[in-house]
Amino acid sequence: MSDQLSDKYWSDLVRGLDPYVPGEQPKIDNLVKLNTNENPYGPSPRVLAAINAATGDNLRLYPPPDSDLLKEALARYHSLDKDQVFVGNGSDEVLAHVFQAFFSGRDNILFPDITYSFYPVYCGLYGIGYETIPLAEDFTLAVAGYRRPNGGVIFPNPNAPTGIGLPLAEIEALLAANTGSVVVVDEAYVDFGAESAVSLISRYPNLLVVQTLSKSRSLAGLRVGFALGDAGLIEALERIKNSFNSYPLDQLAIAGAAASFEDEAYFQHTRATVMESRRQLSDALAQRGFNVLPSSANFVFARHPDFGGADLAGQLRQRGVVVRHFNKPRIDAFLRITVGTNEQQQRLIAALDEILGS
Repeated sequence: MSDQLSDKYWSDLVRGLDPYVPGEQPKIDNLVKLNTNENPYGPSPRVLAAINAATGDNLRLYPPPDSDLLKEALARYHSLDKDQVFVGNGSDEVLAHVFQAFFSGRDNILFPDITYSFYPVYCGLYGIGYETIPLAEDFTLAVAGYRRPNGGVIFPNPNAPTGIGLPLAEIEALLAANTGSVVVVDEAYVDFGAESAVSLISRYPNLLVVQTLSKSRSLAGLRVGFALGDAGLIEALERIKNSFNSYPLDQLAIAGAAASFEDEAYFQHTRATVMESRRQLSDALAQRGFNVLPSSANFVFARHPDFGGADLAGQLRQRGVVVRHFNKPRIDAFLRITVGTNEQQQRLIAALDEILGS
């Protein structure tokens, strides 16, 4: 076989794709890894116990295709009916089904110009037209820009990678002005300080809320995401799922994910700890001259007037600290820094002091 990969068998679709680039997962000893927004604290002990209990001879069997145990746990937690809950293999898979179920074959969809970079990737994969709405000068989401004809609206709240949250009143105003298409609120980081739109579901049948257990529930390794909305929207997602993969969640993921909603005390403790660490990190960066955007996520977005983002990220890496830099217009001077443990953040600040002092 040739050492060079051949693309002669590729379809035109594959040839034209610009795939999403996931955060780096470097395997370096003693590394401070603050680049992929993983929770610095492990999952609830109840989750580990549930996964252990689900490990046995029954793994030879297919998992329940409807993930009933998890759907029922989610419905109880959010005071919804089970037919208002959809689950998938991480929120990325849920979002992929969303794009197919609600955006394909319609007018251009709308999302922010600075946002989760998987959105344009899905548009390319499914042949969906889109327009980007510029964030305001202060990087907040400009709701007025979405009051135009569209085939759908999607945005994260809080936004990524800025971390800025949108007040619930503004989300409701957008919904009230946009009843002709589906509005998707991607709440991957909502548990760290933003207002969830779940309370609006009963009043807006075109609202779909997508969340993940990767961040606030410390379960990135299980790959569990879900959507909440009107039963009609959920049925559309089920039709897509059952035409693609009838068993998206394995038995261990279902058991562990359901158990994560049984330990509210642990959840509240870890999220509060992350939010306090975020405050400390933001203060420490500001004291060193950084412009830090107000964050409602488990990361901060910051820039320094005397250093380019790529340069600063490179110098941090040389000192064993990895953060995320985006080489994109308007944000290329910024670094996205995951909130870590106290020890990780102390190493980050020590490295910054060394760089800034030099």
